Amino acid sequence: MPNIDEKPVDKLTKTPGMPTVTIIAARAQNHVIGRGDEIPWRVKGEQKLFKELTMGGCMIMGRKTFESIGRPLPGRDTIIVSRNAAFRHEGCECVTDIPAALKLANAKGVPVHIVGGGEIYRQALELDIADVLHITTIETEVEGDVYFPQIPTAIFSVVEEQKYQSNIDYLYQRYERTAT
Repeated sequence: MPNIDEKPVDKLTKTPGMPTVTIIAARAQNHVIGRGDEIPWRVKGEQKLFKELTMGGCMIMGRKTFESIGRPLPGRDTIIVSRNAAFRHEGCECVTDIPAALKLANAKGVPVHIVGGGEIYRQALELDIADVLHITTIETEVEGDVYFPQIPTAIFSVVEEQKYQSNIDYLYQRYERTAT
């Protein structure tokens, strides 16, 4: 799952008044979130939840995730994180790291959603910046090459759970940060 060559990231300090930061992800039971630049499943209704959660907010995503979507999504601000400082896309803001993305997002005063991909999720969890996790587990195992990291259950607890029946059933769980 994780790449052992990944360098650790320093934790960020959340300050009072910062908007809520959520991580939103759909994963298979084996933690796969992607295969190449595609989501390796088609589940009726699952993306509706994503739209409801992100509408009116600011989404932070990696370049590969953005390219798999192909355009900024309506009703949401998009900040793309890319190691390539020259990367640009019309209708989006582009930065080279998550701290810069958070600085831009926080200035907007709207909820901030980290929406992928695997490396962005890993860094966000290591930076310890999320207040809430919205995790959908697709009830299947698939082959893939991009994974969602382990949820730090010492920091987050499930506060809501709902099972959905579809062409492939799925489980939505909302995790919130436990008191520290």
